[in-house]
Amino acid sequence: MSDSARSVPDWVNALASRARDADGVPPFSDQAFVDYRLGKRDLVAIEETAAALATETEAEFVVDPDARGGGLGTRMLDQLLERGVTLLWAHGDHPAARALAASHHLKAVRELLHLAGEVSICEASPRYSTNGPADGRAADDGSIIETFRPGADEDEWVAVNARIFAHHPEQGSVSRVDLEQLESEDWFRADSFLTLRRDGRMIGYCWLKVEQGRGEFYVVGISPDFQGEHLGAMLFDAGLARLATLGIRQAHLYVEADNEPALALYRARGFVQDGVDIQYALAFQEGV
Repeated sequence: MSDSARSVPDWVNALASRARDADGVPPFSDQAFVDYRLGKRDLVAIEETAAALATETEAEFVVDPDARGGGLGTRMLDQLLERGVTLLWAHGDHPAARALAASHHLKAVRELLHLAGEVSICEASPRYSTNGPADGRAADDGSIIETFRPGADEDEWVAVNARIFAHHPEQGSVSRVDLEQLESEDWFRADSFLTLRRDGRMIGYCWLKVEQGRGEFYVVGISPDFQGEHLGAMLFDAGLARLATLGIRQAHLYVEADNEPALALYRARGFVQDGVDIQYALAFQEGV
């Protein structure tokens, strides 16, 4: 962790863990924690029973499972709206979150689907060896899959990621500082961060996260200049092969509900939906 980064309070981490155990989904995204550490989000709290990580306009919040039903969620939401927050994520789309949103005239504007699958079902690839990717291994179209090089690849990755996700409000704005913060996480492994190059140029990547015996396709992307060549499928299969070499048999990922090409690929590999995150917005916002 950077010397300038601040730590998430222990009680917030403990609260998030209790909520994840109770709800089956984490109450905060990884990026929300990164933003907090880098001073891009504030911690809004009601004692130590409810917590929000909020920017000026967007927030994620949680109430302790043992303290629910007493109005803390309403108090927290009121406080966030008074701060000027207009976008809120409900991870897991629980009935209580839907009811709370409706009571405050919030409207669902985005759906982020959570998909899961068995690596053993999907690991075979017609375009990439299932023995696992190694530095410099060539795909059959001449592209090269390599592992990420900390200290050397950051700027190029940030640039290609910004192009890939130019219209994505979160992923497209990831900076080098954000990336370096993620590299400091306990789960980060450079050998599970695959980059795709052609003629020496990074044109895509498949970033894997492994925690508690389960693999996550943290983010996968192909440069707009090379879309339509089925390179995303090749990278996804390379990621599955990498997970297989680590002994991982279960994997999951998040994908926007309207990203039909990605959904078609994941479903073809045996991944099925097992959850959804909903972003709510104030109904009076323009276009809502």
